[in-house]
Amino acid sequence: MEPAIASPRSDDRELTLRWSARVSLTPRILFVNVFALAMLAGGFFYLDSYRSRIVDSRVAQASREARLIAEALGAVAPDARPAVALRLARDTGTRIRLYDRAARPVLDTRALGKRNFVLLDPDKQDWGMAAARFLDAMIDTVVGAPRAPLYRERRSGSDWPDVRLARNSLRAPATVWRAPDRTPVITAAAAVPNGGVVMTTVNARDITQTVRLERFRLSVVLAIVSLVSVLLSLFLARTIVRPLRRLAWSAVRVRMGRAREVVVPRLPSRRDEIGMLARALSDMSLALRARIDAIEAFAADVTHEMKNPLASLRSAVEGLANVRDPELQRQLLAIVRDDVHRLDRLITDISEASRLDAQLGRAKFESVDLGALITGLIAQHTARGIEHEVVLRFDRPTGGALTVLGEGARLERVFENLIDNAISFSPEHGVIVISAAEDGDDLVIRVEDEGPGVPEESRETIFNRFHSFRPDSESFGKHSGLGLAIARTIVEAHHGTIHVESREDRLHGARFVVRLPLGPRA
Repeated sequence: MEPAIASPRSDDRELTLRWSARVSLTPRILFVNVFALAMLAGGFFYLDSYRSRIVDSRVAQASREARLIAEALGAVAPDARPAVALRLARDTGTRIRLYDRAARPVLDTRALGKRNFVLLDPDKQDWGMAAARFLDAMIDTVVGAPRAPLYRERRSGSDWPDVRLARNSLRAPATVWRAPDRTPVITAAAAVPNGGVVMTTVNARDITQTVRLERFRLSVVLAIVSLVSVLLSLFLARTIVRPLRRLAWSAVRVRMGRAREVVVPRLPSRRDEIGMLARALSDMSLALRARIDAIEAFAADVTHEMKNPLASLRSAVEGLANVRDPELQRQLLAIVRDDVHRLDRLITDISEASRLDAQLGRAKFESVDLGALITGLIAQHTARGIEHEVVLRFDRPTGGALTVLGEGARLERVFENLIDNAISFSPEHGVIVISAAEDGDDLVIRVEDEGPGVPEESRETIFNRFHSFRPDSESFGKHSGLGLAIARTIVEAHHGTIHVESREDRLHGARFVVRLPLGPRA
């Protein structure tokens, strides 16, 4: 068994996929689709930038609210400030604290009964919120988001960085803190016109809820798309990889020498490239099987055909050692010569028949004038003398050359075999007529003899190798039985046809018809 050999070709660089060629098709298909899904999953990280923009806008809003609240409290009398602070806390949803010049607490809306700022205890929340916080922490870690400081209550105003900055400047600083449940807490402070600092605090839980809701929706979409993509990938891999594996396994079995028992699937329902590949491989395996059968039959026929002359030669040689009669010795020597000539002719024809396909596949076709070729063959036979005083006649149309594309030596062998075959079957003083005529785009050559003709049931088998259908008057072993087989092989290699039929004039004899495509006219 021959090893599989990968022949380098000039187009290997265009077909090689470097590292991906080492991976099976199924994981490659899955990887491509999952990679596209991974890009879609990047939306999770986009939500972090979306959250940052919302937090920045809320920080700016907290600074403006703190400045407005400070101006509102500075515009009223000190005893009216608690009522105004409660009303503003209710309208803005913030906790408002007022500190004096020494940063001591003066007013707190929470102490006044407005509990609109409450931090949730994460230990008392369900597992869903714990999972959401874990996902928040994981995404913040992946994107490298800055971690806000943990929010803790301070005793005096000087412990708050916003209060310290607001006391020493005209700005309204704001800070983002992190609540125990990972929701943002925004504090802002502004100086009161008549002295003191007001600080607002809000737990922006709605920002986290909005981001988590969008993340949940994106997760649902991503899960559905992932499931569909994986199923489609598996379906695509199944429709591509499975037939390719079947074809590859069939090809391996053919290579291992099991061509007779291998049935390459043709996949008739597929009209794509895989179906084309399957049918091409199936046709190739059938052609290979036919070629193997032909080679085996040819080898068997060769063995059978060579056994007869070898057996006759062996008997004659053994007889020469025991015969003393000169006449018998001459007869045995004549038998030896005939058998040697027959073996030589048989080996020559077998060698030509075995090499014919390969030689014709490499032949370069040129313009050949069949009229001149047939005229030359008739002249050669006439000069050598024709058996049975047979007459050769060539009927050709008047005008230009009868040109076809082909190899002149091979085409000459075709008509030489047909003429020799017609001579061997012709009676005494018979006439062999060779005619040529154009029929559309083809040139039709007919060779007619006056012999016994070919039975209808044998008109196809006579073109088989080693087929024996010879006239009774011909001595045994004069022909190898390969002449018509060689002629058909040459004609078909020239994209033509050859067959035998009865004569149209209803006389005895056979008509061989060769049809070849016309070549370009001069």
